[in-house]
Formats: sequence, structure tokens, C-alpha cells
Amino acid sequence: MENELWIIALIATLGVVGLFSLMLGSVHFFFPKLLDFENAIPKDGPPIAPFRLGPIRYATKRSDVHGIGWVMNHAASYVLVSIGVFDLAVVYWLGTTAGRLLTLWIAVWWLIRAGSQFYLGNRPGDRWIAAGFVLLGGVQVAAAFV
Repeated sequence: MENELWIIALIATLGVVGLFSLMLGSVHFFFPKLLDFENAIPKDGPPIAPFRLGPIRYATKRSDVHGIGWVMNHAASYVLVSIGVFDLAVVYWLGTTAGRLLTLWIAVWWLIRAGSQFYLGNRPGDRWIAAGFVLLGGVQVAAAFV
């Protein structure tokens, strides 16, 4: 009976994590607008350094930086929405080998996201946000070992 309660609690928790992921993924589609990228990185101004990677050199424009912001946020949105759908479908994958592997991959993704929070700063809010992402990773790890 105790094990059944644990699994029910885990399924409910993954449902909450899934809804959070869907919500965060939906908002990420609009982060460049919500965070005012256009004013944060003016389109007019001195040229920026070209992108260089080994022999590759690409003349980067300020508009490219805006475009990359949109592309990266859409990619993050896709992953977050996918994680949300996966977590909401927990009853179909919990206890399966494929489910374990994917939920561990998601756990690592959340932990990378937690560590990446400190690129934004090391304020109390940043530490709380990072801790929240660590918690999300922990929920995924717990699901892997059911």
C-alpha cells in the first residue's frame, strides 16, 4: 500500500511538472518580445564582431543576434512543450526502459538549465530559480527508479 501511495504521488507530481513545462514552453515562444530584445540590443550601432569557428567566418549583423534569440527560444519552447507532454503521459511510460532513459535525459536537461541560471546573475532570485530547476530534475530522477 505504501508503494502504491508513492507511485500515485509521483504521478501527480509529474502532472504538475508537466503542466509547468507546458506553460514555460508556451511563454518561451515570446521571450524575445517579453524581454524587449529589440531595445536591449539596438539594431543600429557599430558593427559587431564576425562569428568565427575555425576557418569559418560569418559577417554577423545585429539583426542576426535578434534572429538567433528567436530561434533559440523556439527551440527551448519545443523541448519544454515536449517534456510537458511526456510528463503528462506518465502512466504510459513509468516503469519502462524507454521511459527511464528519457526521464533521465530530461533530468540532466533540467540540471543543465539550473546551472545555466547563473549566467543571468547570482542574486537570491537566481538561486531560488536554480533550486527550482534542480527540484524538477530530482522529480525526473525519482521517476526513473520506479
